[in-house]
Amino acid sequence: MTISGVSGRTSYIGSGILDLRNQLDTLTQQLSSGKISNTYAGEGSGRSLAIALRSQLSGVAAYADTAVNLNTRIGVANLSLQRLVAIGSDVKGAAVSAGSTLDNTGQTAGQKTASLGFFDSVDMLNAKSGDRYLFSGRATDTPPVAAADQIMNGSGALVAGLKQVIAERKTADLGVNQNGRVGSAIGTPATSVAITEEDATPAPPLQAQPFGIKLTGVSTTITGATVTQPVNLPTTVPPALPATPVQKSMSVDLGTTVPNVGDQVKFTFTMPDGTSEDIVMTASDKTPLAANSFLIGADTTTTAANLNTALTSSLKDLANGPMVAASAVEAGNNFFDQPPLRVGTTPLGSATTLVAGTSANTVIWYNGEQDTVANGSARGSAVSQIDTSITVQYGARADEQALRSQLQTVAVFAAVTTSATDPYANAQVAALNQRVAQNLATIPGTQTIQDIQADFAGAQSSIKSTTDRQVQTKAMAQTMLDSIEGINNDEVATKILALQTALQASYQMTSKLYQMSLVKFL
Repeated sequence: MTISGVSGRTSYIGSGILDLRNQLDTLTQQLSSGKISNTYAGEGSGRSLAIALRSQLSGVAAYADTAVNLNTRIGVANLSLQRLVAIGSDVKGAAVSAGSTLDNTGQTAGQKTASLGFFDSVDMLNAKSGDRYLFSGRATDTPPVAAADQIMNGSGALVAGLKQVIAERKTADLGVNQNGRVGSAIGTPATSVAITEEDATPAPPLQAQPFGIKLTGVSTTITGATVTQPVNLPTTVPPALPATPVQKSMSVDLGTTVPNVGDQVKFTFTMPDGTSEDIVMTASDKTPLAANSFLIGADTTTTAANLNTALTSSLKDLANGPMVAASAVEAGNNFFDQPPLRVGTTPLGSATTLVAGTSANTVIWYNGEQDTVANGSARGSAVSQIDTSITVQYGARADEQALRSQLQTVAVFAAVTTSATDPYANAQVAALNQRVAQNLATIPGTQTIQDIQADFAGAQSSIKSTTDRQVQTKAMAQTMLDSIEGINNDEVATKILALQTALQASYQMTSKLYQMSLVKFL
């Protein structure tokens, strides 16, 4: 009979012990990590789903970071817009209530408010979030608006700012005779009074020059009088050009009947900024005459002469009062245009053209991406994806209609100065106040700053709803992933105790077997 040694048989027990040790190590590692395995291979049939869930969770985390950045940028931009709305309201209120009292600098209290508001507006439009300028469109590394002092005063002796452009335009609009480039005279017959404006020379293109007061229309309540309305210049060059400069005119012929007291002649004019002004001349038999009145004479010829004299004075008042304010507003339109426009020739008082300014001679106020049809919508200049198929648009440009219009109006109000010794100062300031208040009022059908805020609010609402949904999606995905990768701590701990007991018993049995000898066996 052959007796085998214990080593052969105990090798089976050793393998079992090693298997128990491996199981114990695996369970211990699971208990410490909370995961069923450190590799996808150990996750069994759920590994494919676990990979997909982890990818989904990673995407949600990336979108969450994007949402935080977007909310920060939109929040900063919205703070700037809120301040701009407040500035517009403050300056409008100042224009309405400031009056026409001038200080030693030639400005009203309302204009001082506008000056502070303008510098603040430039800072708001140059707002940044991180390294990104928020009102430059796609040119995010470029400050959109030039420095406020440069816009006002220019840069160096050769580069004009807004104040210089306003001064040049005022000279061109007033004309050589300081009469707004219009004049009245006795016509033919001598019972008529005609107003003429300076128009183009016969040289092509035959069109009105852009400066000064423009004639719009005439009407009268005088019985028997006839009026001649102004005729616009042709839009195309006629076959034969006139030999003398073309002048646009309108007139009233009193005829043969002397006006009655209170009869009126109304002349309507268009100012450089496109607004309308009326001069209403009233027949009177009282002296001294009230403003905008003419003395009734013995016949219509004398009365026409009196009307002409009074009308000449009224035209002078109109040109040096409201027209100066309108000229400043139009100069603002020219300066804030892209490119800016300047009076084209010298001497300024007889100039007949506007020319485009360049960065070499005029401050370019806006340096971001242009707000043009070709460049797409301003909001679309910054687009971010916040979910698999959801994007939000949050771009802005400082030259959007609402932002440019308010900045321009506030800047013009702040730039104009008037001498307290100027007899027309009160009329100029009153007309400027009126135009500033009108231009800062809400006009139906035009963009407002609140419209931009509404766009941003819509973007933030989309971000919030998407983020809320992603939080729920993340929670569900994480729960499912945990069910695949996670463990039950109580179950694993119970298994570990059972394995420890089994391993201890195995160690004891193996120890006894290795201690057994033939003598002991026999």
